[in-house]
Amino acid sequence: MVLDGLKNAVTKFLRGTGSYEKSVNEFIKDLQRELIKSDVNVKLVLELTRKIKERALKESPPPGASRRDWFIKIVYEELSNLFGGDREPQVKPPRTPWVIMLIGVQGSGKTTTAGKLAYYYRRRGYKVGLVAADTHRPGAYDQLRQLSEQVGAMFYGEPGEKDAVGIARRGVEKLREKGADIIIVDTAGRHGYGDEESLLDEMEMIAREIKPDEVILVIDAAIGQKAYDLAKRFHERTPVGAIIVTKLDGTARGGGALSAVAATGAGIKFIGTGEKITELEAFKPKRFAGRILGMGDIEALLERLEALEEAEELEKRTQEMMEGKINMRLIYHQLKGMRKMGPLSKVLQMVPGLSMFKIDAANAKLGEEKIDRWLAIIESMTYRELDKPEIIDKSRMRRLAFGSGTSLEDVRELLAYYDNLKKMMKQLKRRKRLLRKLGGGFGV
Repeated sequence: MVLDGLKNAVTKFLRGTGSYEKSVNEFIKDLQRELIKSDVNVKLVLELTRKIKERALKESPPPGASRRDWFIKIVYEELSNLFGGDREPQVKPPRTPWVIMLIGVQGSGKTTTAGKLAYYYRRRGYKVGLVAADTHRPGAYDQLRQLSEQVGAMFYGEPGEKDAVGIARRGVEKLREKGADIIIVDTAGRHGYGDEESLLDEMEMIAREIKPDEVILVIDAAIGQKAYDLAKRFHERTPVGAIIVTKLDGTARGGGALSAVAATGAGIKFIGTGEKITELEAFKPKRFAGRILGMGDIEALLERLEALEEAEELEKRTQEMMEGKINMRLIYHQLKGMRKMGPLSKVLQMVPGLSMFKIDAANAKLGEEKIDRWLAIIESMTYRELDKPEIIDKSRMRRLAFGSGTSLEDVRELLAYYDNLKKMMKQLKRRKRLLRKLGGGFGV
């Protein structure tokens, strides 16, 4: 899915000098035009751009960030959400044997994808079996048998037999007996039109008979607008758990696949990036969204905004500590932030009025390895221990050390850090009060 026009729109928006609202409206129009050109379902485009515009006009960027930079981040996040957001596909089967049933439109590259999937899992140490249950397409049996030989997978098929349901059932049984960890059942391609109810019935009967652990819909990247209705039709008959997009080699428009995601609620699991058996990769929603927007152009922008958001969050947490609300939850967030933002002294400099105070060097600087150990200890604490660290006695310390894979000394150091930080914040609070009385007015 290549949207060169959108990459140009990003550049134009970031360099624009007109009013923010006018630039947002122009970018929204560019985005709508590019997505519709790429065969994304119109309703989906309108819903996506409505969300983007709503956030763009309501949200405020963190201090130090421009509204234009923040808007591009909003576009990136909403596009990522469209593809699955932070939810990256679970490619490792949760148990074995794991039965996968492939369904899809005729010509989508389903049989080739079955071979690619087999290769992908064989490379990761799984015993894979392929079942040739497509009895309608001439040559489907031979193609899958050759692919199984090529990738070193087990194979089951019955040349000449027309009972696809029986082949699927017997194939799954035989491959289970042979110790297959993953069994991939290739079924006949459907056109998805109203005149092929019998093929849809067959698909449903196969699913009922073999009870697959996962039904994967295979979609050609260039399928276009009809993908939404086709995917919805398949999903109503055999609920789809995941999607594989084929032929996404940089030239196809690919928007139809997004429509399929919307129609089924299933995430894209793999993408086929070429003809070779090796050219199948796990789908990464954020990476794909970045590619559409021209990640090379916005990568630095996103990193900078992330750092500013982190700084704002740290400032908020530090203000809470200044008010005496110190517990292990706050320290956990502080430690996480210190890994990105640097020592505590740097964080405290961000809080208005604190730059004049000298911070104890021992409390301000921590090594990365020590931070990692302390984070592991905090993650092993109960809710009560997080909120009231004072209850942690020797018995609890031993449990925390064992549960986090650290030492008693590490736990003692963390608790000492907590005590010292608490004392330091009390001292700063007293100094603030004194300065206010003297008319300092530092606005803290």
